[in-house]
Order: sequence, then C-alpha cells, then structure tokens
Amino acid sequence: MKYLIVVAHPDDEVLGCGASIYKWTRNGDTVDVCIMSAEAKARAFRPEDNELEDDTHKALAYIGVNKEYEGTFPNIEMNTVSHLKLVQHIEAAIKESEPDIIITHHPADTNNDHLQTSMACQEAIRLFQRRPEVKRLKEFWYMEVPSCTEWKINNAMQDFVPNCYVEVGKDGVDAKIKALSMYRGVMRPYPHPRSAEYISGLAAVRGSQWGVNYAEAFEVVLRNY
Repeated sequence: MKYLIVVAHPDDEVLGCGASIYKWTRNGDTVDVCIMSAEAKARAFRPEDNELEDDTHKALAYIGVNKEYEGTFPNIEMNTVSHLKLVQHIEAAIKESEPDIIITHHPADTNNDHLQTSMACQEAIRLFQRRPEVKRLKEFWYMEVPSCTEWKINNAMQDFVPNCYVEVGKDGVDAKIKALSMYRGVMRPYPHPRSAEYISGLAAVRGSQWGVNYAEAFEVVLRNY
C-alpha cells in the first residue's frame, strides 16, 4: 500500500500518525509526506532554518518516510494564499507519489492552517477524475493532531469521529514519541497534549476503544474501490 500524508507543518505528520507510519513502513508499505509550510516561520521556540530542516529529515527518516514534498506557504497565514495554489501543490505531490490512501487534517482543527490544508486536500484528491493518467485514489482519511483536533470549538463543524483504528503497539508509541522529540522545541511537559504522557495515554484510549494494545484513530471519509 502507498500512503501520502498531507500536513500543514513539520511535526504534524508525527503527531497525527507517526506510530502508524512507523508500523506501515516496517511492514513494507511506502509512505510519503507533503508539508505545506515546511519553514514554520511563526512557530514558538523555533530553531534556526537549518536546524528545523535537519530535525524534519531526521524524524521522517526515523519513522521510515520514503519522500518529502516541502512547500513554503506562510505559517498561520495560509488563508492569505490562493486556494488554487494550495491545491496545485498537493496535486503535484499526488501525481509523483501515486498514493492509494491520502491522510490529512480534520477540517474542524482549531489551527487555521490545518483547515486550509484539509480543504485544499479535499479538492486535490479529485485530480484523477480530471486527469485519466493519474492513479485512482482508493481512500481518503482524516487524522487527529493532539493540541488541535481536541480543541475543536466551532460547533458549526462536525467533530472528528474516528471509524478506523490502527494498532501500533507500545513500540509504535515509543517510536512516535522519539520522532516527535527530534523536533527541537516541540515537546512540552504534562499535561500539555504534546507531552509523552498524553501521547501514550491517547494511544491507550484509542486502543481500548477497539480492543487492541495502543492505536491511532482516523476518520475514513472516502472509499473508492
């Protein structure tokens, strides 16, 4: 199986599905990652440019990511960019990556860049309908990103409702925490959602909901077989 993870910022891919990526790549699947705002200029406690780039490469390599597609769209200002440009950037990644499954942010995430990425991705996944040479997509999923998805406040939008659970085991959770720790300045002490305790606890809860040992949860919103 071939996966493409489309995220707004560096570390979102680990927060949302780092343990699943770790499992998939070790089982022989291929995972590519498209980061819309790879420079994350507005991030608090952000390291230097070369340090952030190095952190991203190290974290993705550790969990087994095959290829990175990096955009330079403005951090926390993605709503100022033409929707078409966002869509076209994702479409370019889709054409090259040729994924079976695309995973992105839930549109109700409190971070506006996550919303813009999700909306652009919803448009981009239809590329195969217009371009017969583009590989047909099989599935489209939303993921949950600790510190954003659970803070959904806009009651006009539907909550994240998981209907797919990937069992990742304790080793997957440990790998997720280690990969996230490779991003300087990202982890926080408990009870922050980007703490090791929270990430491990959420995986335990999601696993218990489906009767497995630790899991990451997703919402599958499209299947095309």
